[in-house]
Amino acid sequence: MEKSNKTAEQLAINVANKMYQNDPFSKWLGIELVEVLPAKCILKMTVREEMLNGHGTAHGGITYSFADSALAFASNSHGRASVSVETSISHTKPLRAGDVIIATTEEVSLSNKIGIYHIKVTNEAGETVALFKGTVYRTGKEWFPENK
Repeated sequence: MEKSNKTAEQLAINVANKMYQNDPFSKWLGIELVEVLPAKCILKMTVREEMLNGHGTAHGGITYSFADSALAFASNSHGRASVSVETSISHTKPLRAGDVIIATTEEVSLSNKIGIYHIKVTNEAGETVALFKGTVYRTGKEWFPENK
């Protein structure tokens, strides 16, 4: 029997909240969970001074980590623990301190063991600043096994 949309949405929110509570790195980044749904999440974050590199722009690892967090929240949203096995990013525009960025996920493929996601990172003006692709392995571990 398939879960209702309301139940699936609540599961996605519960998983994201549990993950975020135990994620000091996402908290340090200043990530805000804007929207969490099954297979999808939208995150927001502000680039800070200490995130800049020697060029005065955001270190590539900052944008990468932000997109990687979006991958984590989206891929775990179905209630099964999922871990990345392959990721890549293309940076298309530089970011500076004070820039607000938004990561939006798209679930491209989902099977019993593998999920593939595209994450688009945009700035406040809606311009694409990075494109990220992630593949995850879906473990057999449920986030809330008592609900099964």
